Amino acid sequence: MGVRNYLIEGISGAGKTAVAEELERRNRHVVHGDRALAYHGDPDTGEPWAVPADAHDSDAARQRHQRWIWNVDKVRSLIADRSRPETFFCGGSRNHGRYIDLFDRIFVLDVDLDTLKRRVAGRADDEFGAKPAEWAMLAGLHATREDIPKGATIVDGAQPVASVVDEILSHCGASKS
Repeated sequence: MGVRNYLIEGISGAGKTAVAEELERRNRHVVHGDRALAYHGDPDTGEPWAVPADAHDSDAARQRHQRWIWNVDKVRSLIADRSRPETFFCGGSRNHGRYIDLFDRIFVLDVDLDTLKRRVAGRADDEFGAKPAEWAMLAGLHATREDIPKGATIVDGAQPVASVVDEILSHCGASKS
């Protein structure tokens, strides 16, 4: 999609969607990965996985998280299209290792635990992190940082969204308008 392609990752609740919306407000090209590319599947094979309807315990929360993946062929196809000067892919996936090398730069939004808890507490019941088992898993991931891609630029996602986007754009060599 872009001559230069950027990935904006982070834990659920870090602010990826807010950043995507601010980038769009600034007339930047954005792919909402969690909306356009993501599904539950096997991170190695890409085969779809049906989420058990009655599973709400901590094991089920971890499985849903670990199986939240992006369609690798779609990512590759979008990146191969060089019709735009830049594209920002915003969202998270557990199979990012299968395509992360295609991006010019990777950003990870990081927030403190209190900010994360406040954001997740305000979510609708059907959004990930709203249920107690999901929140417990997110708090654990926040502590271990196990999902952070190697070599990523860490950005403080707790600051105002305009400042987050300004910082990201400054790393891209792009104007802030």
